[in-house]
Amino acid sequence: MSAQRSIADLSADLATRAESFCRQYFPEGRKRGTYWQVGDTSGAKGQSLAIRLHSQDGRKAGAWVDYATGEYGDLIDLLHERLGSVSLKETLREARSFLGEAPCPAEPREPRKSERPDADSSNRSARARKLFAAGKPVLGTLAATYLQGRGITRLGPALRYHPRVFLRWGEDDADPPQRTPALLAKITDNRGQITGCARTYLDPSTGGLAAIESPKRILGQLHGHAIRFWSGKARSDLIVGEGLENTLSVGTAFPEFDLASCLTATHLGLFIPPPGIQRIWIARDNDEAGRNASMRLRNQLESLGIDCGDLVPSMGDFNDDLRAFGRDALRRSLFEAMKAQGLEIGDG
Repeated sequence: MSAQRSIADLSADLATRAESFCRQYFPEGRKRGTYWQVGDTSGAKGQSLAIRLHSQDGRKAGAWVDYATGEYGDLIDLLHERLGSVSLKETLREARSFLGEAPCPAEPREPRKSERPDADSSNRSARARKLFAAGKPVLGTLAATYLQGRGITRLGPALRYHPRVFLRWGEDDADPPQRTPALLAKITDNRGQITGCARTYLDPSTGGLAAIESPKRILGQLHGHAIRFWSGKARSDLIVGEGLENTLSVGTAFPEFDLASCLTATHLGLFIPPPGIQRIWIARDNDEAGRNASMRLRNQLESLGIDCGDLVPSMGDFNDDLRAFGRDALRRSLFEAMKAQGLEIGDG
């Protein structure tokens, strides 16, 4: 039996005892329906990480996802994260011990303490910084082909490309990760520190998104932060958008504006504005999630004394508008939307 197959078997066996596994390694969590919910992979209290306890509707028991970071995997992955700084061999030995297939190590390692979620977050952020640093400028790469194929010309140092990024094909995939080309985007806080890295996996044969489950994933911390594109001149206005392509489409039409992409509607509503900003234009998607996120962010901005306005695409999102109508038409419609809201369009 191959090592690869033995890992798959261990993962499947752990899944049959998913609730017992959760109670042992994540005692701070709580059972809610068919899921076990806990704060993160360190075992801290909370609800961001959900572990499926039973197979249902084609979804396998033992699959998990951390909604705060976008990370997911099976129980082997989760055990590896929970133990912290151990080799895969040691993780597999711990899994076999839990299943009663092997004796416990003579000097067992303690899992990471649940009271140290900050250390776990710092570890993910450190991995994100390392990944982004390993990338190269996007011009002349598959990443540039992907963006240009969507009509986007606004780039910047927040973007990089890496030809071989680790990838698991699906959340229930028990096989070892493969390497796939990806567009990288650095997520930063208001001090400019990298807190995470967004990965957009690409298909080298088509120049489009990789044909996999969830081709867009996040490593590190996104809460309150964003991918930032500055125009090179200090301004008092900022355009804050949802998805990366959505935000860059607005930036293609408005190269003179500073941009911040929050990647999801949820995180758009959680964005923390940087100091000195006097007005924020919320470039949301044209759907209920976008409306709700815009309302949440607007309430926060108004409490801080920051003016704000809504920018809403004619179609589903601004990349749809850019590709359907072109850059000049999008620019005109955005200017008209700003004027219609009675806000003076200044240059900072």
